[in-house]
Amino acid sequence: MVVIGGGPAGYVGAIRARQLGLRTALVEREKVGGTCLHVGCIPTKVLLHTAELLEDIRAAGEMGVVASEVRLDYAQVRRRLDRVVTTNYRGVEYLMRKHGVVVLQGEGRLLDPTHVRVTGGDGPPTDLAAPRILLATGSRPRSLPGVLIDHRRVLDSTDVLRLPEVPPSLAILGAGPVGVEFASAFAAFGARVTLVEMMDSVLPQEDEEVTSVLARALERRGVVVRTGAAVTGARQEGDRVRVALRTKDGEDVVEADYVLVAVGREPVTDGLGLDAVGLEAARGGLRVTERMQTAVPSVYAAGDVTGGLLLAHVASAEAVVAVEAMAGQTPPPLDPLLLPRATYSIPQVASVGLTERQARAAGREVTVGRFPFTANGRATILGQREGLVKIVADRELGEILGVHLVGPQVTELLPEGVLGRSLEATVLELGQAVHAHPTLSEAVREAALAALGRAIHG
Repeated sequence: MVVIGGGPAGYVGAIRARQLGLRTALVEREKVGGTCLHVGCIPTKVLLHTAELLEDIRAAGEMGVVASEVRLDYAQVRRRLDRVVTTNYRGVEYLMRKHGVVVLQGEGRLLDPTHVRVTGGDGPPTDLAAPRILLATGSRPRSLPGVLIDHRRVLDSTDVLRLPEVPPSLAILGAGPVGVEFASAFAAFGARVTLVEMMDSVLPQEDEEVTSVLARALERRGVVVRTGAAVTGARQEGDRVRVALRTKDGEDVVEADYVLVAVGREPVTDGLGLDAVGLEAARGGLRVTERMQTAVPSVYAAGDVTGGLLLAHVASAEAVVAVEAMAGQTPPPLDPLLLPRATYSIPQVASVGLTERQARAAGREVTVGRFPFTANGRATILGQREGLVKIVADRELGEILGVHLVGPQVTELLPEGVLGRSLEATVLELGQAVHAHPTLSEAVREAALAALGRAIHG
């Protein structure tokens, strides 16, 4: 088989293909690892870890640790960021060699349903023949009407990682995961951050109680949160950028030294030669079946290029389904309600399944269990007490419908909820499972018990 694109869908798909005994070539125009490794998940989490560490050190006096003259060395942050990315990149390169995946540098283009031409590498064009082709070309940042990303003052998520220093002020357009993560990091670094969102809440796809906690936490850290504000344009005036807004109260303007456009991403399909095989890219991405097959039987697609949840772990899972189906197996389709969502803001947000509003809209009779981290011993020890665990369950059966968390390191707590939903666990079973003390995970158990009216510490 041939894989076009070496990100989390492409390289994972290639590895699974080799495990299944398929001779596999992977075509990548830049570096294996894709957006996530080089300019997405990994480098942004380096910034956020530094931001969390900086906050902890600033509060260390409360813990009895005296740390004087604490300052941020942003040049060193960027050097470490590069080292972390390079280490992970070399790891992916090693995996390609270990599994015998042939990696070709260049642009891959479909010639017909079973042939790919690779151009732009070090040598002449190379034609590959394979009965199976996986498209995994990912996505790229998109902008808004009236907002030109000039890569100088108006930036995308890749540009902002390359800033040589922390900007005095930063306006972020879009309060989805990318927007709130950069807002968290740069606010901790000392920038004056304004976060603009057209919807009525930050992280509008998440549970309302969770997003309200996050919004308050961001504001306490100095972020100006402007929800219900539509961006109508942006223009540079000297060394500043003026962003025009339309709100329910009328027109307004936000000024900043830099603007980060974080309003989402669009699939990369140009140059793929889709027309040569009779495929057409919709605005939301390539259409695929539940096992990731396109309208052309020999061509499959996985990851951001198909739309859906634009998350690295989802892309990898989709690629495994696609490759197993290409190898003649019948893998179970992915259940959207079992796919975890993780946002590494400060505090973190994590969720799986239905929100309370979604569950009620679906006609479910629900019971809701909540437990705040203010009542959790480990959170008090850490000095990180903001946030809560919220579990939405079926009132009659106790089936866990959704798990929603905001607070310290909750992305590490979420797998318990994912596994619980995968196994169709009930809040009774989760509440009866003994959790070690003192741990943050006790908040998950207490929330499950709260859904039964049995919380011990709440």
